[in-house]
Amino acid sequence: MNHIIQQISIMAVPILMAVTFHEVAHGWVAYKLGDPTAKDAGRLTLNPIKHLDLLGTVVFLVTRMIGWAKPVPVNPFNFRNPKTGMAWVAVAGPAMNIFLALFFTLLLKILFMIPVSRDSSFLIAVLTPVALMCKIGIVINVGFAVFNIIPVPPLDGSKILEGLLPAEAAMKYAKLERYGIIILVILIFTRVVDYVIFPIINLITGSLMKFVL
Repeated sequence: MNHIIQQISIMAVPILMAVTFHEVAHGWVAYKLGDPTAKDAGRLTLNPIKHLDLLGTVVFLVTRMIGWAKPVPVNPFNFRNPKTGMAWVAVAGPAMNIFLALFFTLLLKILFMIPVSRDSSFLIAVLTPVALMCKIGIVINVGFAVFNIIPVPPLDGSKILEGLLPAEAAMKYAKLERYGIIILVILIFTRVVDYVIFPIINLITGSLMKFVL
């Protein structure tokens, strides 16, 4: 039981950062493009409670790689070009997670450069959990970025794809959103995600860890 509590406590900070910064990035880009909906709804905040999705958080804790947050509200009609605007807003979330993954990679690299002797028990006790948080932060943020670019509504990849499709095709594709969560759950529990997404996540995280080591 203590081991489980310890694992969750170490995972908490990276997960909350991944979710919070991801959603704030969406809302901030939307605001900069002319849509104040997320700002007016109080979603341009670093308070993680405002952004957590119960099912998405559970998936995070179970898989330790993928999950999702509560989407920030966006009104595309406030953009000069709704299709392009939504695509940029969608890209912002995964891009932020890649930035966070690079941040955790650099921080872990710095931690590994700190000289620690066997007698430095206090320093080891402090640095070990921080290093574990960084390692989990790399995996979580890469996983969040890669998972969210899957072109299945309501994930960011679907909005990016809509922005690239011709208008008529984009409208037809958008109708899939009502079935999005069902499709997503099926992909996760039939382990399609395991065979398609996890190898990509492992490849990227492995490359980042090579830089650290």
